[in-house]
Amino acid sequence: MNKSKEEHLRPDLKAAVQLGDFVEQAIGKGIEVAGLEPPLLPEPEEGAAAVLAEKVWYKKELAGGMSGDGSSFHVYVKAGQSGNLCIFLSGGGIAWNTYTAARPVTGGKVAAWLPNYYWNNLRTFTQIMNIDTGITRTEDPSNPFDDWNFLVIPYSTGDMHLGRQDFDYISEKGNPETLHFHGHTNFRLAMDTCKSLFPEADKLLIAGESAGAFAVPALAEEIADDYYPDCRDITLFSDSAQLLSPHWRHTVRDVWNAPEHAWKDIHGQNLTLEWYRALYERNPGRFRCLYAGSTRDYLLSAFYSDMKYKEYTTDYGLQKTYFKQMRVMLKHLQELDPDFGIFVYNFFNPIAAGGGTIHTAVRTPRFTMKAEEGTSMAQWLAECVSGHVRSVGLGLMKL
Repeated sequence: MNKSKEEHLRPDLKAAVQLGDFVEQAIGKGIEVAGLEPPLLPEPEEGAAAVLAEKVWYKKELAGGMSGDGSSFHVYVKAGQSGNLCIFLSGGGIAWNTYTAARPVTGGKVAAWLPNYYWNNLRTFTQIMNIDTGITRTEDPSNPFDDWNFLVIPYSTGDMHLGRQDFDYISEKGNPETLHFHGHTNFRLAMDTCKSLFPEADKLLIAGESAGAFAVPALAEEIADDYYPDCRDITLFSDSAQLLSPHWRHTVRDVWNAPEHAWKDIHGQNLTLEWYRALYERNPGRFRCLYAGSTRDYLLSAFYSDMKYKEYTTDYGLQKTYFKQMRVMLKHLQELDPDFGIFVYNFFNPIAAGGGTIHTAVRTPRFTMKAEEGTSMAQWLAECVSGHVRSVGLGLMKL
């Protein structure tokens, strides 16, 4: 029988794997024991909508939804005190071939800095990354979105919420497994739930982080056309969605089997730029568009290294390359629209080997912390959503 890679690790790395897995399991168990999981969404009476308490997070199991490993799938919803709605597309890595499919995220792999590419289920631990932090924080006076209605679509399929097929691979232990790229199915089921709870939206914010940030421009038309066609005040916001590769069209079309428009819109290496460009061409003036990113993102630079050099690592040189790529990307976004709002942040990454800056801020405590020009991402985003779009932190990029 083939042994897993972890069985051949140096003792220090093996200890890190064991400690990381223990911490993740302990946190998940602690949430369960303390009763901190959100209540299940109440079932509505026949012909009526579910009645939600304000500013309370609920969990809704989606019949027909599926995580990457075949387990169940759920969403989180919260009713605010306004008619505004935020649809948040969560991140959590990607899988683009059999090698990456065989290496989902675990606490141990993260702690030991071993290759780990995507979350493949919604175990209890993942709750701490999805709700009640950053933009989803409740009862926080520094969060200007606390009174908004929310749908949070978690992510556990490795396909940027776009996949529609099953993908066979061999696990690290040598066993045949299947990764269920069902992200788009989950997305549609989530939006059906959202529409039933929040039939109308005065303002609509479609936001996402990491893999979900890529998905924002790819799914914006679907959300606007199929679910909220009467909303005329729509803001799109992607936090940290830069990953260059010449193989994106193949991945989106053949590996994930995404909707046709998603892969047909790809003509270059910068996936986010391709999707925003196509969005602007088809919908001039329809969406208010925003982008945020970290100058030397430790995680996206590691993903770039893996895609280009087949090595999951990051260092100063890779982060410098990332920085240069980001400068070009931001220039192109502003060429699409001079009013394309940009927020650049430079928070140091204190945990991972290789240094760099953090990956995403919108759903972390840094969302409300002052960044460049004395402005927090929360303040900037609230201004932009209100129609006062501006850019912050461009000096960090020498733009």
